Amino acid sequence: MRVDVPEPRSSTALPMVSVIMPVRNEAAFIRRSLGAVLTQDYPADRLEVLVADGGSTDDTRAIVADLADGQPVPVRVIDNPAGTAATGLNLAIGQARGAVVIRVDGHCVVPPHYVSRCVVLLGRHGIDGVGGPVRTIGETPAARAIAAAMSSRFGVGDSAFRTTRGGQRFVDTVPFPAYTREAIERAGPFDEELVRNQDDEYNYRLREMGGRILLAGELESTYYGRSTFTRLWRQYFEYGCYKVRVMQKHPLQMRPRQFVPAMFVLALGAGVLLALMGHSLPLLLVAGSHLTFIAIATLLHGGRDRPLLLRLPLAFAVLHFAYGTGFLAGLWRFRRHWLTGEPEQPRGSRPSPSLS
Repeated sequence: MRVDVPEPRSSTALPMVSVIMPVRNEAAFIRRSLGAVLTQDYPADRLEVLVADGGSTDDTRAIVADLADGQPVPVRVIDNPAGTAATGLNLAIGQARGAVVIRVDGHCVVPPHYVSRCVVLLGRHGIDGVGGPVRTIGETPAARAIAAAMSSRFGVGDSAFRTTRGGQRFVDTVPFPAYTREAIERAGPFDEELVRNQDDEYNYRLREMGGRILLAGELESTYYGRSTFTRLWRQYFEYGCYKVRVMQKHPLQMRPRQFVPAMFVLALGAGVLLALMGHSLPLLLVAGSHLTFIAIATLLHGGRDRPLLLRLPLAFAVLHFAYGTGFLAGLWRFRRHWLTGEPEQPRGSRPSPSLS
């Protein structure tokens, strides 16, 4: 299947841009995500796409090959044996030719002007990375509830790229970021120890070096959220777990909202223990408060959509419990690092890019 692309424009005055896509088993979405990259309004001869495939067992690679066939924008597939996003990003950056590097995931669809506007915004003084807010959507009743929860402050706190729209502001991190080559060479490789939160850690590291990350409303992308509550649980459990490792590496970057789910899980656990000893009031207070807030948030975000109202409470509960229990699990899993300290450089092979 071909994707219709705009007429290619040539301008050697524009920087070469490399779009890198770490993917694995994205057959359900890759046609939309890669298709959006191939329909950018940026000159085709100043753009390349590198797909780092982490050993897909579905039709991902076949779909990529089908989309790439005959396109003016070159598409290369890179084998990523380790299968994680961080290793895929490092491998792709190591082979990228662009003076600007943009990460795009297999679950997201960027607007046609994404590349061109990223280039313009990165050209401004003092901006090292830029990205836009995310509009999360779902295609099934459960996925719609998950998307609504992930787009609310009650669900994910003050995560700017999930809960704000429009305008521009400097932030801690952005999804699907564009970086200057100079910023990448300063920050080094993505930390391959981090299965999750590698983008947060990378942006934190860049900011510690004096870099600035811009969130631009005009770069809003669409993200297809998890389709089941089981997958959502796994995703946010891992987010919570690996946030501990990021905290150990960059303790000053933590925000109060990132501790709240773990504190809630601890309070609930303490309430259960006290209830077993005959003191049920603390459990009633903790559980009752949470259920009350869930009910209020559900009414605010569910409207009159009956299927959404029925599933949204579960989505909120999964987000909070999964992240909180994951964070507590991470405190135990990475406990040795509190005593041994941190290496000066993150794990991973430093990319050796070539500019064009």
